[in-house]
Amino acid sequence: MPDHELPASVRVALWSTVAFAGRIDVSGVVPRALPDLDHVEGLSEPLAMWQSLGERAVLVALPRPGDMSGMPQAGTELQAAAAAAQECLFIPGLGGALVPDFERYGPAGDQGWSVRWEVHGAQPYPTHRVEALDLGQVELALRTELAAHTDDLVAVGGAPFGQAAELGLARVRAVADADRWGLPPGMPGRAERVISLAATVLRLTEVGLDPALESVDLTTTTARAHTLRRLHTLAASSLADATNIAVLHLAGWR
Repeated sequence: MPDHELPASVRVALWSTVAFAGRIDVSGVVPRALPDLDHVEGLSEPLAMWQSLGERAVLVALPRPGDMSGMPQAGTELQAAAAAAQECLFIPGLGGALVPDFERYGPAGDQGWSVRWEVHGAQPYPTHRVEALDLGQVELALRTELAAHTDDLVAVGGAPFGQAAELGLARVRAVADADRWGLPPGMPGRAERVISLAATVLRLTEVGLDPALESVDLTTTTARAHTLRRLHTLAASSLADATNIAVLHLAGWR
């Protein structure tokens, strides 16, 4: 996956909603949301169609193994694709979804990233589920669990992160500094803060779960991985919730 704090679907959901509100053209979503990708296909066309049919918002889900919460009702094909990609875009009104398929290409030393977005059918998604979310509660739960899981990691011992993690995070920070996290203007400050925190925790836990960081002590490795996976799942759900709350704000529903 490209080195960026924010999943591609998070950035696209926010910028697409800005486009649906008439603040930019739909053709401007790709260069603003995905500047780190060299080739993008299959995105602008369905976005333009959804806008023409009256959709006002694009929502995001970040499913993880064993946790498909936040996904619209759909067939097994969408469920499997979204679970494999660990991200998905969908529209609440008409129903429909997009799942990215990333690929690295080019010779060693000169490689780029491409993404192809696949359209899937899905049921309309009740917006009251998003409207019921409370950003303050999302932030409190994330910070509380982060503190508790950090204590768990200290108690377990071992090195949850290492040189590989630091190198990965250095690349992530460089991209984040270059493009302001890929977030559009006009978002609530608290939403930006929660998105930033959740995205950082998500990437930290991803690199912390790298098999190369396993300890020679099987008990320590297992306990550490269990804690990191719980925190990883929490970060993903918090990021999706905070993003969708921001989407409603950008769409003028809040």
